[in-house]
Amino acid sequence: MLSNSRYIFVALCSAFAVTGCATTPEPAPASPPDADPLTASAALGDFTNLDYCSLLDLPSVAGGSAVAEPPAASFEQCRAVVTDNGAKLAVVIGPVSSGADPNMKPYEAYQRGALPDGVSVQQSTFEAQQLCTRLVTFTDGIRLTLSVADQDKPTSTEIRCGKADAMVAGALAAVAGKRVGRLTFSEHSLGRVDPCSLLSGHELDAASGAGTAPSPGLTGHSCIRGKVSLALSVDDANVQGEAEKIEGRTARRSTEGAFCTIWTDQPAVGAPGRVERAKISVVDVEGKGGEEMCGAAREAAGIVLPRLPKP
Repeated sequence: MLSNSRYIFVALCSAFAVTGCATTPEPAPASPPDADPLTASAALGDFTNLDYCSLLDLPSVAGGSAVAEPPAASFEQCRAVVTDNGAKLAVVIGPVSSGADPNMKPYEAYQRGALPDGVSVQQSTFEAQQLCTRLVTFTDGIRLTLSVADQDKPTSTEIRCGKADAMVAGALAAVAGKRVGRLTFSEHSLGRVDPCSLLSGHELDAASGAGTAPSPGLTGHSCIRGKVSLALSVDDANVQGEAEKIEGRTARRSTEGAFCTIWTDQPAVGAPGRVERAKISVVDVEGKGGEEMCGAAREAAGIVLPRLPKP
């Protein structure tokens, strides 16, 4: 089972039920001869409000099995859970990313229809014993991640990767059919926040490191400045971590490896049992360990948290 620290599954919109018999998705039509190579922005639009759930053909992925958890949209992903012979599998689309990935390998066995001009499909070797990952790479080098992971019982590579291939076909069909949807954010949603604006200013020089500057994530919902990172998401409500008060907000703290992380939650409008989350992490780059970074994490949180919208 994959650790929560590696896969953060989040939800913003109300979950919706999926019914009906599973069928093989219609393959995406081939690009007309005079079509330009397909870029990620042309296919998916604005990444900041992309509804990843609109790319998920869950009946085809389930393949006639039950849906244990219906799709839930987030700022950067869509997650659902299906079953296969009693085993639960997490189905996740997103996020979009770019840059080098040492785990990414060619995948020439994809056989679920012609690919649009400029689009290719790769596979990932990351944790392949319990996870099957496909990457749809557009002509501009930006890629969409689609994965199927064992949740509670081991399944076979054939089962996981068959579902992952179905996810690719469904996503490309949604793009071709112009069915890519958009998220809407409530007035005080963290989805409206520019995280890099919260990491600007000299107040964070000590925590982040002198001479550092904010660098935004591709989706617009995360930012890194030196040793400090800020991620805005939606997650299941939980009470993990040590509770503390920071600048009037209830926050929680945890350490893992070289990281100390502090986060605060607020209700996710229209999503019972879910919360919007602002997570500040500081990484140790000197071999001291994450616990030694908690002072800097509290300092950064004391600057960032008061700047968040009040729910």
